[in-house]
Amino acid sequence: MVMIGRRNTLRVVRDAPPGFYLTGDGQQEILLPGRYIPPGAKPGDTIDVFVYLDSEDRLVATTETPLAMVGEFAWLQVISLAPHVGAFLNWGLAKDLLLPFHEQATPVRREQWVAAFIFLDPVSHRIVATTRLGRHLNRTPPTYAEGQSVNLLITAKTNLGYNAIVENAHRGLLYHSNLAGPLTLGQKLQAFVRKLRPDGKIDLSLDVAGYKRVAPLTEQIIAALQANGGRLAFDDDSTPQAIRDKFSVSKNAFKQALGGLYKKRRIRFLNPGIELIGKPSAPTGKR
Repeated sequence: MVMIGRRNTLRVVRDAPPGFYLTGDGQQEILLPGRYIPPGAKPGDTIDVFVYLDSEDRLVATTETPLAMVGEFAWLQVISLAPHVGAFLNWGLAKDLLLPFHEQATPVRREQWVAAFIFLDPVSHRIVATTRLGRHLNRTPPTYAEGQSVNLLITAKTNLGYNAIVENAHRGLLYHSNLAGPLTLGQKLQAFVRKLRPDGKIDLSLDVAGYKRVAPLTEQIIAALQANGGRLAFDDDSTPQAIRDKFSVSKNAFKQALGGLYKKRRIRFLNPGIELIGKPSAPTGKR
């Protein structure tokens, strides 16, 4: 069965002036306009295409890939507004994507970027977008493991941090306190699961959680101390950006590693800076 709003591998059944006609089930034919026909393709070949509805609600195929497909969350720009209909989003295809008025969590404006979910309307059978994201999140309690790597789409900034869609399924949060600096809305990045909350939301971090993060970091700090004569101008009061530039971790991870080293009596705090206990003796110039 042909999947509308997704990629399909379809067979070329005949050539015609408008282009190739394709089928996946031997019955319904779908036009692939001539401008999208791959060089050298001929009847009998199979072609990987994206299937959607044209302006007259007819199935049509393209070899282009949209910015997002049915069942996916995406960061898209509003390019026009239509009275009594809604807004249209640029999703990378010749035909723009409709964001109906009733699917807008808050009214959108032209050139605005929005986090949207793309779905097949069960009544009209058209591909449409919605900014009412909550109803399309996976309601099944997440089963990610602490420290597991996950893919994110950053969707909003709050007082606590940044909301994100985790693995195109669940809602997560990156706390400001664990970040070295601001993130960009619409940014796609990799992060790690810190904690699964009872409400189904996920606390996230850009650093590997727990021992997997702290153990290598403590050794990195010790190595940096040894290479610098036993002292470093870094401590709990160092800026998040300075820590990120030097150690490629968040300030929270750095403070956790320092705490572990202090408890093991491997460092002392100089206020400012830290010193390695049992640090190498400074050269005296005498033989």
